[in-house]
Amino acid sequence: MSLSVELRHHFPAIDIAIAFSAPSPGVTVLFGPSGSGKSTVIAAAAGLLRADSCRIVIDGAVLADTRSGIWLPPERRRVGLVFQDSRLFPHMSVRNNLVFGMRRTAERHIDFDEVVELLGIRALLARRPHTLSGGERQRVSIGRALLRQPQVLLMDEPLASLDAARKAEILPYLARLKTILRLPVLYVTHSLDELVQLADSVVLIEAGAVVAAGPVAAISARADLPLAQRDDAGAMLICRVAAHDAARQLTRLSCGAATLWVPQADLPEGNDVRVRIPAREVILARGDVASLGDALSLHNVLPGTVRAIAADPGHRAALVEVALGEGAVLSRVTPDAIARLALAAGTPVLALIKSMSVEVLGGA
Repeated sequence: MSLSVELRHHFPAIDIAIAFSAPSPGVTVLFGPSGSGKSTVIAAAAGLLRADSCRIVIDGAVLADTRSGIWLPPERRRVGLVFQDSRLFPHMSVRNNLVFGMRRTAERHIDFDEVVELLGIRALLARRPHTLSGGERQRVSIGRALLRQPQVLLMDEPLASLDAARKAEILPYLARLKTILRLPVLYVTHSLDELVQLADSVVLIEAGAVVAAGPVAAISARADLPLAQRDDAGAMLICRVAAHDAARQLTRLSCGAATLWVPQADLPEGNDVRVRIPAREVILARGDVASLGDALSLHNVLPGTVRAIAADPGHRAALVEVALGEGAVLSRVTPDAIARLALAAGTPVLALIKSMSVEVLGGA
């Protein structure tokens, strides 16, 4: 199953020409700067924008195909919409806001009590929206969208209006939602934290066009993409919790062919987790693992191969992609380091990573 979008539309300030496909179910994050065209995709998928030309197909259901004259009106599209602001009815209780969504369809795949428990909003059911925090309102808004029994969930920067504390509160709920409900989700953001914690697939959009699209682990490790030029650039890996070493207070993660040691984590063995390794924290060396001995405090000395090198003029640096079996990491180094180590595509290197630098983000 898949989610497929082809879209062309002319605005006075920008021409939109976006096309991508992604596996379904899963979270596809549309990522890019404001005004690049991300929300246009959401509006077209919801039927709120009749694009000049588009074809939108979700799990085999055609929502729009201008070449064939197909255009389902918004009320006939099984979509759940979540915006920056919660758009709850102020005169209704939380319970009645949720039930309002349920009245829209006779089909019941997602249960009221299931949604209430999933989003942790049972204690809020009797309250009115004005008594809720921003994070609570957004959880209720997501619940209302889910109770419409959607075929796809469309989320247009749902956390943009929240402060850091409220974002940290709601992100775990979104992660649980994507794991348990197994819906296709189109999620718009320009927050890297949201991307790395939620995305299964990423579509990078700039100036109305797709720069790159693919699995989040592959896109995050590309040195030639705009993501890599950010101060907080870093690669994401999907790893399995292999073992805990209580005596050393460490946890061993299996990331395909690579092994990572991190500070002991409260995670069940066998679970898959996401980890992120900032590019600024990856040191490169030539030689072999044995030659370094036990003289370093580092727990992670990973043999790999340089896959590509890209200039990073904004940081007066270079970005090096290092393949570690099936996965890869990014390293930000100086051009002088590239010359001194004679690095080029195909060069064998060691990636040195402090265990304290590995960000364990939670379930995959």
